[in-house]
Amino acid sequence: MTDLTSLVELKKRPEIEEFNPGDSVRVSVKVVEGERERTQVFEGVVIRGRRAGSSSSFTVRRVTHGVGVERTFLIHSPRVEKVEVTRRGRVRRARLYYLRGLTGKAARIKEARRPPRERRKASPKKEADAEGEAE
Repeated sequence: MTDLTSLVELKKRPEIEEFNPGDSVRVSVKVVEGERERTQVFEGVVIRGRRAGSSSSFTVRRVTHGVGVERTFLIHSPRVEKVEVTRRGRVRRARLYYLRGLTGKAARIKEARRPPRERRKASPKKEADAEGEAE
């Protein structure tokens, strides 16, 4: 039996930034109300990511007026317009379900001090050393 996920060719979507659990994100989603369609922004902390080919998804949690709301979005859905990372979080696990039981200051996540390795640029000193060795 053929696996359907292997038949679907996935392209990287430039409007969706790379993100990880613990990051604060703004997700722009198309919402249909009757005949009208509008964009709604859902802002919160990514508590879970699921990488499963065409059915990849992520869950975002936010607390408004003391009520926690979680929404799961499909990464490759045409309804998800864009994902912006507002803050990089420093966490040590992949699933942040423990945030459900925390409130107030206890539910905060430390901010990552540096950008991820692949985005980090080489320091000018290292570039100068590399040029000196090449000559």
